[in-house]
Amino acid sequence: MSFNEQDFNYDAIVVGAGHAGIEAALALARTGCRTIIFSITLDNIGYLACNPSIGGTAKGHLVREIDALGGQMGITADESLTQLRMLNSSKGPAVHSLRAQIDKYKYHKNMKSILENTENLTLRQGEVKEILVENGEIKGVKTILGLCYYAKTVILACGVYLKSTIIIGESMEDKGPVSFTRSNYLSDSLASLGFEIRRFKTGTPARVHKNSIDLSKLEVQEGEKDIYSFSVMSNQKKIRKADRVCWLGYTNGDTHTVIRDNLHLAPKYAGLIDGVGPRYCPSIEDKVVRFADKERHQFFLEPEGDGTAEMYVQGISTSLPASVQYELYRTISGFENVQIMRDAYAIEYDCIDPLELYPTLESKRYKNLFFAGQINGTSGYEEAAAQGLVAGLNASLSIRGKEKLVFTRDNSYIGVLIDDLVTEGTNEPYRMMTSRAEFRLSLRQDNADMRLTEIGRKAGLVDDKRYRKYLKKIKGLEKARAKLDELKKPKELEEMFVEAGENVPYRSLTVREVLRRANISKKLYNEYFDTFREFEPDVIEQIFTEVKYEGYLARAEKARADQKKLENSPLPSDIDYSTISGLRLEAREKLNKIHPLSIGQASRISGVTPADINVLIMSLNLK
Repeated sequence: MSFNEQDFNYDAIVVGAGHAGIEAALALARTGCRTIIFSITLDNIGYLACNPSIGGTAKGHLVREIDALGGQMGITADESLTQLRMLNSSKGPAVHSLRAQIDKYKYHKNMKSILENTENLTLRQGEVKEILVENGEIKGVKTILGLCYYAKTVILACGVYLKSTIIIGESMEDKGPVSFTRSNYLSDSLASLGFEIRRFKTGTPARVHKNSIDLSKLEVQEGEKDIYSFSVMSNQKKIRKADRVCWLGYTNGDTHTVIRDNLHLAPKYAGLIDGVGPRYCPSIEDKVVRFADKERHQFFLEPEGDGTAEMYVQGISTSLPASVQYELYRTISGFENVQIMRDAYAIEYDCIDPLELYPTLESKRYKNLFFAGQINGTSGYEEAAAQGLVAGLNASLSIRGKEKLVFTRDNSYIGVLIDDLVTEGTNEPYRMMTSRAEFRLSLRQDNADMRLTEIGRKAGLVDDKRYRKYLKKIKGLEKARAKLDELKKPKELEEMFVEAGENVPYRSLTVREVLRRANISKKLYNEYFDTFREFEPDVIEQIFTEVKYEGYLARAEKARADQKKLENSPLPSDIDYSTISGLRLEAREKLNKIHPLSIGQASRISGVTPADINVLIMSLNLK
């Protein structure tokens, strides 16, 4: 029996079926591109190898943006919820971030089913060994079994599987996350094509048996009911049924003593780890060393899923020997008799320098070769998924002969993420944070669809059903804004103003004027008046934010417009910066390495000064 030639020829090949690969493959297939996605094992599709959660500070913004563009992560997260919370709710709306506890096994099952049942998409188990290049052009990939697959474009979304090593004390095993098979050869293929291979590391805590913990000694952390979901496509009634609890606990002096006494056995301090770890997600031994004055560190005990007793100890990742891990965990109140089900470990892996990429996530070396996710030096499911969607959309647009998308710092956290990577690069696993976004008051979770859904629609990824919801929200916002001009008489306001500690007005006020009062919160107003009762939670959230922060938003919009002038000043892609007199040597070298697309991007390159930017503007007659 001969093979069908169609089985080996596709529009696009995606390598890796983690969070980046899933979004890339779905973006391609849903926009009509015949796509094959490779997973080293079908058992790790969409697997949450670290914490059983989606979202968090800034990461929740990314998930909402992925959803606004027509991506999948938010929908599947909502379907797999065990708990939902809004982080930073006591602070301003710019930093409000959704975080969901997820049944990780249900999430994997749901994602696998989606890939299996998506038109234009073929799911294939197999380890990709080599990138096929002919005459400087990407042609496809070759697997370790000798099968060659050909395509117009290739996306590499390999996660932390490239020559990955699991490290626990002195034990080092050539395995991927959770002891899955690793990718042994693809790094060598990339190196042979001229890519600089780097070594990063991350870690994960132990999984412990719930029944071995005295939960009465920990603080219960419940979820919230009256908040919107990640996806506008989700059923809100089901969201409110996510009622599992987590627990909060703390390390203590005894815990820290165990760590200090065994620090020489920690792989990092014993010189066994070469990879660079994440600064913002340190191991417990790093916390104890770096913050020696702290008497305790908090952690969260989180369920891995509804059908298992495994619990994730968020905040106590370590790579100390297994015997020391028992001693360490059992010093914690409530953990005196803890049973470890899976040991904590560190993992090292290969990745590339993201300065090798354009803002479209296409390689500068090879046309139609895209990179997405942790292979680009990032950490986190959400960062990976965002990159996967961008790479998949741009690969699809390229295949369809359309102009590629560049997300900007003023329209999305996705734009901030990618601009940071391809302009500044990263020397450690990159993590998205709200502080990285200079326009964060405008880039809120509640308005992600207002910012991005039209972009997703134009690119062909936002379907009719989602678009109708978007148009419905626009009408809802218009109707809600009209209600801001309604008048409330002093007598109507008296009781609420007294409760809020506000002076009772002597004249009628518009709803807008009422909401501007510092002590009139959304919750308090809605307890007294039904002005906005008919509207969806995200419409209400957006209306209250627009009114409360009207002045700040106006200033932010002016700053955004000024920045846009720089971003709209393109730079030639083929320019040799060494020929521009007046540029300093460092600026010439950096500009030639990165080849920024605009004056705005050039201004953010480390080593390029404002004086260099002025030279560029004058030399190239830019305005």
